[in-house]
Amino acid sequence: MRKVIGIGETILDVIFENNKPSAAVPGGSVFNGIISLGRMGVDVRFISETGNDHVGNIILDFMKENNIPTDHVNVFPDGKSPISLAFLNKNNDAEYLFYKEYPKQRLDVIYPQINEDDIVIFGSFYALNPVLRDKTTELLEIARDRKAIVYYDPNFRSTHKDEAMKLTPIIIENLEYANIVRGSAEDFRYMYQMEDIDKIYKDKIKFYCSNFLYTSGNGNISLRSSQVAKEYPVTPIKAISTIGAGDNFNAGLIFGLLKYNIRYRDLDTIGESEWDKIIQCGKDFATEVCLSLNNSISKEFAIKYRKE
Repeated sequence: MRKVIGIGETILDVIFENNKPSAAVPGGSVFNGIISLGRMGVDVRFISETGNDHVGNIILDFMKENNIPTDHVNVFPDGKSPISLAFLNKNNDAEYLFYKEYPKQRLDVIYPQINEDDIVIFGSFYALNPVLRDKTTELLEIARDRKAIVYYDPNFRSTHKDEAMKLTPIIIENLEYANIVRGSAEDFRYMYQMEDIDKIYKDKIKFYCSNFLYTSGNGNISLRSSQVAKEYPVTPIKAISTIGAGDNFNAGLIFGLLKYNIRYRDLDTIGESEWDKIIQCGKDFATEVCLSLNNSISKEFAIKYRKE
């Protein structure tokens, strides 16, 4: 059975509506998608770290409830589990404040077995952080050697836009490891001050990775690959929260790759009709998440979707 292996942070998202806390949900950009895939019955592994404290216990319990082994999570004794405060605006988009206190020793974990055609997902600042770089590249090297599919979501936040130039060499290295890149309009605005999809693909992505998806909130989803260039409209919905929308688009896309049996050897020859079906899965997952305050698809949605 093919596995999905994620590496990224775990964090407790405390969500505020009208400046009052309304929910506290375990989160983290790769984590949100991994939870959804766990709920879909996919064999998943997650590489991360958390503190030996109350918040850490909430996160570990949440993983177990959602079919995700905790064997690859480093529980550190000194330091505190990270927390984010997410303030929803009138469009239900979030503005974040982060509270983090990590120890010096990071990510002291044993990696899961990676086999050909498994899927490895990574991204966010976690994939750029110089402190974690050796551990990240170690995983990506194994994935490349074993012919696993590597999926990269830069998820580049405004908090790091002033460091974009300095981080560019690491971003390029990540793109070189990737077989599929999915980025948002915001990512490329903060990384490169660019918004034209074709220019971004030609100048920044194509040389390193041929399969590229570009999302822009409720705007079109753009696909560029060696075989296909296509725009996919997004059906307008009344979102309750957009936290986790991109993360779950990733999860849906990965679920589509598994469902339609896209393997490492197929990556350069995925045709338009296959992409249509895969991207529909991404849209379905993202839509579902926007209809609640949860960071992942609901268990009810997962049961129903598996039967379709």
